[in-house]
Amino acid sequence: MSHTFRNPILPGCYPDPSICRVGNDYYLVASTFEYFPGIPVFHSRDLVHWQQIGNALDRATQLPLEGVRPSGGLYAPTIRHAWGVFYIINTLVDGKTKSGNFIITATDPAGPWSEPYWLEDAPGFDPSLFFDEDGRTWYTGTRMAVQSRYEGHTEIWLQELDIAAMRLIGEKHILWDGALKIAIWAEAPHIYKIDGMYYLLIAEGGTAHEHAVTIARSNSITGPYQPNLRNPILTHRHLGLDYPIVGTGHGDLVDTPNGEWWMILLAMRPYDGYFYNLGRETFLVPVRWEEGWPVVSPGTGRVEFTYPIPDLPEQPWPAPAIRDNFDALRLALQWNSLRTPAKEFISLSERPGYLRLRLRPQRLSEQTTPSFIGRRQQHIHFRAQTALEFTPKNEDECAGLALQQNDSFYYMFVVCGGSVPVVRFIKRAHGVEEVLIERGVKAGRVTLKVTAHGQNYSFYFAEEADTWHCAAENLDGRILSTPVAGGFVGAFIGMYASSNGMASTNHADFDWFEYEGMDEA
Repeated sequence: MSHTFRNPILPGCYPDPSICRVGNDYYLVASTFEYFPGIPVFHSRDLVHWQQIGNALDRATQLPLEGVRPSGGLYAPTIRHAWGVFYIINTLVDGKTKSGNFIITATDPAGPWSEPYWLEDAPGFDPSLFFDEDGRTWYTGTRMAVQSRYEGHTEIWLQELDIAAMRLIGEKHILWDGALKIAIWAEAPHIYKIDGMYYLLIAEGGTAHEHAVTIARSNSITGPYQPNLRNPILTHRHLGLDYPIVGTGHGDLVDTPNGEWWMILLAMRPYDGYFYNLGRETFLVPVRWEEGWPVVSPGTGRVEFTYPIPDLPEQPWPAPAIRDNFDALRLALQWNSLRTPAKEFISLSERPGYLRLRLRPQRLSEQTTPSFIGRRQQHIHFRAQTALEFTPKNEDECAGLALQQNDSFYYMFVVCGGSVPVVRFIKRAHGVEEVLIERGVKAGRVTLKVTAHGQNYSFYFAEEADTWHCAAENLDGRILSTPVAGGFVGAFIGMYASSNGMASTNHADFDWFEYEGMDEA
């Protein structure tokens, strides 16, 4: 076994991580924004190797995402455990039928999780829960400052929560608005009680390059809180735009049974310039306590790519399969749709061993729920391919691969109808769509492939096994990066079908899908 581990521990778009320990087991959740199912739940026994065991919001009744804008939806979940129950508290942002802060519960973190308990009079976002030793439960959140002095002025507030009734009670307390003068977006609060002191950990500076982690402490949970004179306890904003890890922030602390402390947090890995297609990823760093304060990544104060492994028995999980043959009756946990899906657009049972997508009028360019099933891009260098069986009935119908950042930025590699079927390569950037390449192809079975080497993306198709034709080579992948496309998510790649605004009874069958990372270890 290796004596070191490599960051990120969760590559790809797994931002705003939160963690809790129950005995020798660790559980982690992350933001999912407009994607369904919501809030992946991961399990580990050594803090390094993680296995997804479920999605906390996997029923349409739990998660009303219809019409949610790109990078709206689910923000910054917190997972905690008390009295034999797991709690996730979260914010639904800009929902069309429901928005606000809510709690879900489960006795098994793999699920099922409850329907949401929506909290009244809980303004703001990034909520967290703290279960005190005296049996009281406290809600901590972020809201715009009541006495706002500048743009981005937020404050951290606290209120007692009646956990049995799922309602806030008592007085609201303003705890803090950041460590620095004019600290923008003080957010992501977590409270811990360590050696009799209450510690308030937050993020500030915004969730891009200026991100940072700061901390304060108090003898009383309601304050006043005194900031650490060494704040920020973690940031990379001073290391330059060419540093290989940037945007460090949104941390959560956890201890091990033998007394070690660690922090999980988000950060980005720019490549080929200041572009990060993978979005914000989950990293792990060691923490040591000195003079009553945490020291993050002792000796360097930076998030490093490698560290000595935690002093825990190593527990690797089986490596995820490169190929999904769609043999199960339910989609594997890594697959997502855009917004809350319509039940009728997908089937794994009508043709066993195939994923069937029904052609529907919705397009990838709309803030709707298109027939799209995708997974995160998790590597800077990767290969993905799928075998498609599809016979378009008219020129409006298409099916194939899509690499999506949001509804204004994507690449689409699809088989389309017409007098003769064609393989069409489409680029959409800044809301403008253009057909770059069109090649004739026989109706029936075709294999589509994309490879990425940094920001160079190439696309191939084959009508016969391993007889590849290049459709487009070394196209600019930067349109799939957050600094270009905006928002908070990374790129997704997957299978897509559409009748482009027209009614259709047709479908597309996908025999298998492969995704393989090619990054150097």
